[in-house]
Amino acid sequence: MIRRLCALISSRTKEFYRDRSALGWNLLFPFMVIFGFSLIFNQDKQVLYKVGVLKETSVKSLSAEPEFARRYEHFRKTRFIEFVDFNSLERGMNRLEHHRIDFLVNPEKGEYWVSKTSPKGYIVERLFQSSAEIGPGHYTRRDITGREIPYVEWLFPGILGMNIMFSSLFGVGYVVVRYRKNGVLKRFSVTPVRTFEFLTAQIVSRMAVILLTTFIVYAGCALIYGFQCRGSYLNLFLSFALGGFSMVSLGLLVAARSSSEEFAGGILNIISWPMMFLSEVWFSLEGAHPWVTSFSKILPLTHMIDSSRMIMNDGAGLLEVREHFITLAAMSIIFITLGSLMFKWQKDS
Repeated sequence: MIRRLCALISSRTKEFYRDRSALGWNLLFPFMVIFGFSLIFNQDKQVLYKVGVLKETSVKSLSAEPEFARRYEHFRKTRFIEFVDFNSLERGMNRLEHHRIDFLVNPEKGEYWVSKTSPKGYIVERLFQSSAEIGPGHYTRRDITGREIPYVEWLFPGILGMNIMFSSLFGVGYVVVRYRKNGVLKRFSVTPVRTFEFLTAQIVSRMAVILLTTFIVYAGCALIYGFQCRGSYLNLFLSFALGGFSMVSLGLLVAARSSSEEFAGGILNIISWPMMFLSEVWFSLEGAHPWVTSFSKILPLTHMIDSSRMIMNDGAGLLEVREHFITLAAMSIIFITLGSLMFKWQKDS
């Protein structure tokens, strides 16, 4: 038994290190992840909370209320808080209502706003009030004038989108690679099945699974937590369908030629991880570096989550989300076209 076990371990080890793409990826991927996280989330620039600051008048006007200015500047020295300037109360309130910032302050007038449903907003308010130079009575808390969106309702579309992303990428890309590695595609190649038919079957099957599971999760959470869709359910369905289709097509593009499960898994991971962190699933990119926000716009998950949140939270119609839908449709066409052209039945010998 020991001899057989050693033979199996040896054969599997040789199979791994002889697969140069998989070996190289396993060595390279951790360095890329560490480099990316150190670049975006290093200690000097790490952000835990975001505070909006109203700049409705010139900076010189702060001298009219020196006490407010002095207390605010002391609070501004707090580490791990990013301060985002806004030129109008309307824009700042919009970002606060949609949980893109955690706290809004007007140091010129000595007033602030915070969402009652935001966990981070509660922490920032406590930090603000307990600062050595700031007492609860010095600044006035104002009520949010617009409709306050509960934090869980803001988060919910992102969770659904993330689930669709993983199901699409790994449910298609990884499976097709395994088919090619095990010789299933080779057997398909000698049958009357055409490439278009095979890819269409993969897309339709995975889309049915994605939409069904998304419906079950949405319905269950709506019953338990009372989530509301303030827009059209048809528009919400289109958002999830277009987003799912674009990422299924992306998964097929990754699997078009690869015959290594390890290599394909690495590629899918490096696609899905940036999307998960840069598509505002968990937190807003408000105030982030311009290159970060620009990069997020080329990610299909960003457009699916943005359109879904606009429909669910704000009741947006087709006209308001048309840019996101057009972008998702264009991405889908590009991915599926490239995947079809690059697709091959057999692995390289």
